[in-house]
Amino acid sequence: MRKVVVAGVGMTPFGKFLERNLKSLSEQAVAAALADAGAGPQDVQCIYFGNAAAGVVDGQEMIRAQASLRHTGLAGKPMFNVENACASSSTALHLAWLAVASGQHETALVVGTEKLSHEDKAVSFGAFTRAVDQDEPLPADVTRGSGSIFMDLYAAKTRKWMAQTGAEPADFARVCVKSRRAGALNPLAQFRKETSVEEVLASRMVSDPLTLFMCSSIGDGSAALFLCSEDHARRLGVRPVYLRASAIVSATGEPGAELVAVRAARAAYEQSGIGPADIHVAEVHDASAPAELIHYENLGLCAPGEAPALIRSGATDLGGRISVNPSGGLMSRGHPLGATGAAQIVELTQQLRGQAGPRQRPGAQVALAENNGGNMAGDSAVAVVTILST
Repeated sequence: MRKVVVAGVGMTPFGKFLERNLKSLSEQAVAAALADAGAGPQDVQCIYFGNAAAGVVDGQEMIRAQASLRHTGLAGKPMFNVENACASSSTALHLAWLAVASGQHETALVVGTEKLSHEDKAVSFGAFTRAVDQDEPLPADVTRGSGSIFMDLYAAKTRKWMAQTGAEPADFARVCVKSRRAGALNPLAQFRKETSVEEVLASRMVSDPLTLFMCSSIGDGSAALFLCSEDHARRLGVRPVYLRASAIVSATGEPGAELVAVRAARAAYEQSGIGPADIHVAEVHDASAPAELIHYENLGLCAPGEAPALIRSGATDLGGRISVNPSGGLMSRGHPLGATGAAQIVELTQQLRGQAGPRQRPGAQVALAENNGGNMAGDSAVAVVTILST
């Protein structure tokens, strides 16, 4: 396996854009990523296109990549449509990495695009209900009161985790405050207004203990990544960011099985020879505020039970020992499902290049992304962990 370089990154602003479609979002992100690499459509040998919900939201099935990219200059090239819930574009990245690392291709383009906003909010929320095993009954402690099945699932997990760790709602509010502070510094983030612990706790209860500010929102956006071999990167003259590991695992469906995020992280650490103590900056799947804290433990960033103390210490804040979600994460940058995994890599690439501006973690040389999706047997259905370095 040869070295793979992330040579170009680009993304659209994330937000609710009723007037836009998959084509316009994808075209903007692709153009930005190719320009960043100093490349053109002629340099792209294959495309992996991540999207989760277009079939439900706007009816576009089967040829999402071909339809979305037909005006980008990429028409006619090999395109692979990748659907894997919220982990669609990180799964696409995994496949593109394998294509280049194996020598099958010199270059590959990853695109993650999602249009979730709809005039009828029931359509948007309905997309999420497809990301669970339709034949599996919901756990008895999961209510359906919020209107969002995933927030109800997260709330049930959070209540159990609070009992195990002593975490308090104020700890989740601290995650939100950190997230909004980062989002305020990210010109592409969906939510850019800072908040306070008091405001987070006072916001409307969605599914106890999750208040509105503790939940990621529906949104639209696209992110793209241009990957290439190390030799090709030299020819382009880009500063290399190396894709050191990409590990993907799926849930077994067995209650009590080891969490997919833990398994994926272990595999990525083994693959790269890098451990959690080496990570300087991370983007993790904070679809709800407690999820970020739980992932501190899943990824080995702290010992079990120590996540509340870690968020209270400030070590995961902007510029901290391990800056977590400096983009604003899913809660503030936004969570257009199929674009999220690629957007994490956009942020981490900019961090490793020293291009993150006021969000920059000083001296960042090693970065980690964790992206998961779906739900099965009390766990995410899939998790992808990616490690990058200079």
